[in-house]
Amino acid sequence: MKARSTAVAVAAADLETRERLIDASARLFAEHGFSKVTVREICRRARANVAAVNYHFGGKQGLYDEIVDSAIRTMQKTTDEIRKAGSGEPPEEQLAIFIRIFLSRVMEHRDGWIHQLMTREISDPTPALDRVIKNVQRPRMEYLASVIGQLLHCRADDLRVQLSVMSVQVQCLALINERAAKFQPFPLTPPRIEALIEHITKFSLAGIRALRR
Repeated sequence: MKARSTAVAVAAADLETRERLIDASARLFAEHGFSKVTVREICRRARANVAAVNYHFGGKQGLYDEIVDSAIRTMQKTTDEIRKAGSGEPPEEQLAIFIRIFLSRVMEHRDGWIHQLMTREISDPTPALDRVIKNVQRPRMEYLASVIGQLLHCRADDLRVQLSVMSVQVQCLALINERAAKFQPFPLTPPRIEALIEHITKFSLAGIRALRR
């Protein structure tokens, strides 16, 4: 019985250490990027033995992969929410739902480590960016293309659809990108963000209708 209790305590301590490593490294990788963060620094922040990263993740790369996979799962939930909310709705409403949920979720977590990590991956990419594109960006853009294809009454691979997808994407990125946000003529308060979401939706729908005509 005593041996079993000891084993349970060790397993619980291992799990706690693992979670501290994930929490500490997520913030460090988001702040500084993969190449500039050391294992020693992660372990110091996580209050763990310097060998803990290798023990739990097989090394720094394995830990980073775990962090990226966690971010991917969170971002996939946003896409799933968009699909679910738009299910059965007309394409005009599906587009409005896409823009609203996507921007709302990103702005809600704009100061969080996932947004910072993805911004860093774009500016200083690692091989992990390919997984983000494959598992998050591509499925999300394919869904958006299917919605716009319905609005334009053409295939999702039509050039007009692809250009429209890019236009919607660029408008959204202009709102959530920190550098671009500096050029906003007003502070991004909640009411202003709401107004911008409405504007992007109306502007996009008007442009798509013009293309259809």
